[in-house]
Formats: sequence, structure tokens, C-alpha cells
Amino acid sequence: MLNTYQSTNFIGCDKSFEEAKIVMVGAPFDGTVSFRPGTRFAPSQIRLDSYGLETYSPYLDLDLEDYAVADIGDIEFPFGNTTKVLDSIRETISRIVAENKKPFTIGGEHLISLPALEAVVQKYPDLRVIHFDAHTDLRDEYLGEKLSHATVIKRIWDILGDNKIFQFGIRSGTKQEFEWAKEHTHLNKFDISTLQEAVDTITEYPIYLTIDLDVLDPSIFSGTGTPEPGGLQMKEFLYALRSLKYLNIVGADVVELSPHYDTSGVSTSVACTVIREVLLLMSKTK
Repeated sequence: MLNTYQSTNFIGCDKSFEEAKIVMVGAPFDGTVSFRPGTRFAPSQIRLDSYGLETYSPYLDLDLEDYAVADIGDIEFPFGNTTKVLDSIRETISRIVAENKKPFTIGGEHLISLPALEAVVQKYPDLRVIHFDAHTDLRDEYLGEKLSHATVIKRIWDILGDNKIFQFGIRSGTKQEFEWAKEHTHLNKFDISTLQEAVDTITEYPIYLTIDLDVLDPSIFSGTGTPEPGGLQMKEFLYALRSLKYLNIVGADVVELSPHYDTSGVSTSVACTVIREVLLLMSKTK
């Protein structure tokens, strides 16, 4: 069920569901956050603050007003039931995909990527994943739970298998996670130095893009539950996104903004800019 009380769309995303080629939906969930909660408040704050942003991107030379994007609001979740939350996300994204539209999900915590991808991979079984993050998210379980924002990429690997996940900016995780990744994912520690090489190898595949905003340095993006020093700078990340412009991005999400940890509003502004760029990347491709 969608929240029908939302009165503000993300800027430039005011088309109807029927005419849209890309459909944005909010997933305000932070039920498995392991440090500082608050990502449930991100979708509403992102929409509000997006009106301080232009629809035109000088980085991509594209304008959201030229594309058909719908923002259909937030999914309403039952409190305290992670399984039902994930089922709700999967059902919503499946309906979007069934209408031959591209889903874009605003988190919320990173676990929301799992059901979104599960829906997308049903249509695109040869899917590849590009993952920007500070953290590996490759634990098999966290405190006895297999469904966690700390395990989400491992659960995605369970679906896709070896060497179909490309991870960038990673600088935090257990030793076991980093060792496991050497055999099972393409993990670029600390930066994005192998991004272009990865892009060149996956141009023929449908792509799911998942962005945990803590890939950015906390000096740029402090409004998150698990800040990790040593991250990407904003301009560096924007140019990294631009390098994806010829990929066929069939689904995406942006997650892990906790807006109240940055009372300046800068982190929310950063999130809005990243979302605009990704929407434009998805609009430009097939």
C-alpha cells in the first residue's frame, strides 16, 4: 500500500504512472540498522529539499523536465515485521517492472535493495550490479540475522552468483568479507580506480545500480548512520556516475541518508543531487 498523504513529489518527477518510463517510490525503513537509526525519515525530507535543486544537470547536460518520471510516494510498512516490509517492496517493484517501467527506490536502509533487485531480476535474469558503498555488506549474518543492511550484498550474491557484482569505494568490513570477495565479487577498495574497466565489461548487460551514500566522505555526507572516514569526494563521485551513461540501467536505489544527523541540510542536498543524476542516467539509456 502506498502513502496517499504525500503532497510533494521529487522535483521534475510529476508525470503520471501511466506516462512515466521511470517510477520513483520511497521505502522508509530502518528496522535492521546496526548503529544509528533514522533512514526512515529520508524519503520525505529528500522530496522537500529537492525543490532547492535545479532539474537540469550541468554534469550530464540533461534535464528531468525532458523525461517521463513519476514519483508515486512511499510504501506503507507494518512496524516490527521485516519480512512483511520486504514483501511489500518486492510486490510494489514487481508491479512497476510488469508495466515495462524502470523502478527507482529511495531508502531507507540498504536492505531495501534486496527485494527491489529480486523483482528486477525476474525480468532481467542476466542482471549485473554496480554497488557504491563504504561497507562490504557481505556478512552471511549479523547478530544471528541473515536479513540485515550488513548482509544485503551477500543476499544479492545468493541470487546472482559469482562475479556479477562490482563494488566501489569499499573501506570497511571484516577480514573474512574482504577475503571472500576476492573469489566472488569484483571489489575495488577505497576508490573507483577500476570503474571504467568494469563498465567496459558489462555494457551488454542490464544493470542494477545501488548507491549507499556513505560511499562519500563524512566531510561531504555526515547525515548517515554509519559514517566511515576516507570516502569519495562529491565531484569525484559525480564524474563516476557520468561514466555510467552508456549502460542500460534497468533499476536503481539510493539509500542510507539519515537527515537529522546533519542539521545543516547539506547531506540531504547531496542525496538530492545524486538522485537527480541517477534518474537522468536511467532516462538516457534504453
